[in-house]
Amino acid sequence: MHKRLAYLLAVLVLAIAGTVTVSVVAAPTAAADDCYTWNRTLSPGASGADVTQLQIRVAGWVSYGENLALDGSYGPATTNAVKRFQSGYGLAADGIAGPATFSKIYALQDSDCTPAHFAYSEFDDNCGANNFNGGKVTAATAKENIRRIMWQLEAMRHKLGDRGIVITSSFRSVSCNSAVGGSSTSLHMYGQAADLGLSSGPSQCQMWNAGKSAGFEELLSQGYPDHNDHTHVGNKSSRFWSAPNC
Repeated sequence: MHKRLAYLLAVLVLAIAGTVTVSVVAAPTAAADDCYTWNRTLSPGASGADVTQLQIRVAGWVSYGENLALDGSYGPATTNAVKRFQSGYGLAADGIAGPATFSKIYALQDSDCTPAHFAYSEFDDNCGANNFNGGKVTAATAKENIRRIMWQLEAMRHKLGDRGIVITSSFRSVSCNSAVGGSSTSLHMYGQAADLGLSSGPSQCQMWNAGKSAGFEELLSQGYPDHNDHTHVGNKSSRFWSAPNC
């Protein structure tokens, strides 16, 4: 993936009759990106599709028990998520998404808008079908739901010391979900869940606990029936966290 992260800062000093004149050309917005390019600085009060795109990428930088709405409105929750993202990557944490913030996002994502450490192929288990079809939503919607999860997991991964997270199951068609014994209401059929395996760098309980501050409303792990070999993370409208052995 090609990343163009250059800034232009030119300073011209002219000495005229003992007077020094300094002309400064400010840095422009962050360079264009193969995936998505923000063309303006975003700050509290802004709204639009570009705000939604930002929210997707900072959805994993919320506070404990919070789930960031992808509503295109730059309110307090988005501002605070941006601040945490900025702080997490060593940027000035002012809650305003400008060139430095966008450049960091560009460096973290691939040309298909997925974060650098995850790919759609990892999340399309689907009993070998690999096409995101046959679920409870369209393939396009399933992929969008999965993309949000990827960015939440990217945040988790970074907070946990950049240790690898291995996906063992994610999107499933209705027939696949039935074949593997999944719940009839499983979020997997919507592309709204992922199972994190034992070969991940962090432990099951570390991932379960980290998920509480990564925007996940469904978290299941050690001690919950049939979840001793993975940690389950999911997005839903109501909270259910359970891991009796964590």
